[in-house]
Amino acid sequence: MICAKCREEIEAGEEMQWNGQTLCEDCYVIAVSPPKTCDVAAVQSAVMHRKLAGQSSTEGLTEIQKNIYHYVKENGRVTRPDIAKHLNLDEAELERNFAILRHCELLSATKEGDSIYIKVMN
Repeated sequence: MICAKCREEIEAGEEMQWNGQTLCEDCYVIAVSPPKTCDVAAVQSAVMHRKLAGQSSTEGLTEIQKNIYHYVKENGRVTRPDIAKHLNLDEAELERNFAILRHCELLSATKEGDSIYIKVMN
């Protein structure tokens, strides 16, 4: 069986149903509870956790998160499609990781005209 979202194969018995689609567990979790970039409690929690752990900049991030951060930092401001294309990420993976970077107050998004740009905070 193939996941309707990520197109990966799903082992028998591991499939989930959501709105008439057959999904893998990862895609199901995202569908049911999509990442929220503007979550005040998540921001406070992430900032406090990083502070207590003595982390700054990209310390404690995954390689994907570091790559996203560095790409945005090197290019000033970029769109989500720019990041996804450059790092070969699907939309869901980019959103999950951007939400974490936003919660850590490393990246932010701003709308200019019809476009949304991602940029480094501060």
